[in-house]
Amino acid sequence: MRADLLETAAALARREEPFVLAVVVRRRPASSSQPGDMAVITATGDFHGWLGGSCTQPTVVREARLALADGKPRLVVLTPDPETERRPGVAVFPMTCQSGGSVEIYLEPILPAPRLVVFGVSPTARALAKLGKAMGYTVVAVDPAAEPAMFPEADQVLNSPGTLAPEESVAAGLRAGVPPFAVVSTMGEGDEEAIRSALALAPAYLGVVASARRFAQMRQMLAAQGVTAEALDAIRSPAGLDIGARTPEEIALSILAEIVERQRAALPAAEETKETATAAQAIDPICGMPVEIAGARHTAEHAGRTYYFCCGGCRARFLAEPERYASGVPA
Repeated sequence: MRADLLETAAALARREEPFVLAVVVRRRPASSSQPGDMAVITATGDFHGWLGGSCTQPTVVREARLALADGKPRLVVLTPDPETERRPGVAVFPMTCQSGGSVEIYLEPILPAPRLVVFGVSPTARALAKLGKAMGYTVVAVDPAAEPAMFPEADQVLNSPGTLAPEESVAAGLRAGVPPFAVVSTMGEGDEEAIRSALALAPAYLGVVASARRFAQMRQMLAAQGVTAEALDAIRSPAGLDIGARTPEEIALSILAEIVERQRAALPAAEETKETATAAQAIDPICGMPVEIAGARHTAEHAGRTYYFCCGGCRARFLAEPERYASGVPA
């Protein structure tokens, strides 16, 4: 792998920005790519590296963004004769490069670890940090009394969400567009302040470890401080699935189980994102390749309609004989 691609991938990972690592795993002449050629593709479609002719890039970028949406790797084949390459688990597209040949590219989405922000130094808070790290979360512990020795597994230990520079604070992970999961287990020590700090993160899940009676008191105080009813209704308290948990470790397990349940429930939304992305495509009238409409570089107007092309070559062929090719494009 080229050193500059390693540096690009490392920088994206440090910033917790999702990206796709694309690798050529097979080629047939006269494709200009070679096995082992690589590229890094960001969520915004930025392309770094080399996978062959520029005619492959629109398809690879589109499929890479879909891989980031559903979190699943995929094998993409571009070939002059798509019907001969169709097989289960492979996405096949026409090769439009004039040189011909075919290329198979493996796309691996690299997603930032989900972030778990734990407020408090209670036994349950410490158990959450330990179990959360074991499950692959980036763990941040926040409490005025927190010390690294209390949370040896945590990636960050903060005495206040705003004590560090913005790029180092709890909110750093939000730049990737992935909201964190938050749990307040302060157990009577600054409960309302911790909940307000957690709400400021716009978490995908906010659980509060408290009895129903105690949370009712917190809710009343927070409402008086201006927290909206909508925000309060979204809080899970008592946090966790009802599994009869008693010990701090069991309570931590029930909370993380509830977070996993919330994550799995969000998967249909990723599929909807994929369907939306597919719907926002047009078909190149020359080669039949799907083209993402948003940001398309090669377009042409004919008879009051816009046509989209995968590359400049297809556009040039269309402009030479627009009547011939326009008639075969579905409305």
